Amino acid sequence: MGLRWTCAPLKELSPLALYQSLALRSQVFVVEQACVYLDPDGIDLLAWHLLGFDEASNELLASARLLPPLAKGPAHALPEIGRVVSAPAARGSGAGRALMQQALLACEKLWPGQAVAISAQAYLLAFYAGLGFVQTSEPYDEDGIVHIDMIHESAPQ
Repeated sequence: MGLRWTCAPLKELSPLALYQSLALRSQVFVVEQACVYLDPDGIDLLAWHLLGFDEASNELLASARLLPPLAKGPAHALPEIGRVVSAPAARGSGAGRALMQQALLACEKLWPGQAVAISAQAYLLAFYAGLGFVQTSEPYDEDGIVHIDMIHESAPQ
């Protein structure tokens, strides 16, 4: 499955790409994971949006938002990767790993030399550790799902 990547601030996304991104996030985070919360939280306005489209069908299969330092307030001094999501149809294809690799590359380009933080769902600890992230917090509840904070000390060159 070949993916075509785009990374842009919200104002540069096409209306269709924005719709696809919000629809995928709602499909997975709100419906599949049964978390009732307002996904478009205002932080999207500050973020870069990394989108992975199937080269053949142009369907959005993977998405993440990349936040600059302090986008979520003074306690968030590092760039952050969040709202990491793979479409159900893409799971098991390597799309999630490709998404995170692209996200790390994009963060290095946007914020050179800075460590990158994530708030990871705890069941994905081994996945993120395999990408070089290190756990930095005890598990905590966020919207009914156990999360852990992790940091990637240096993005790939």
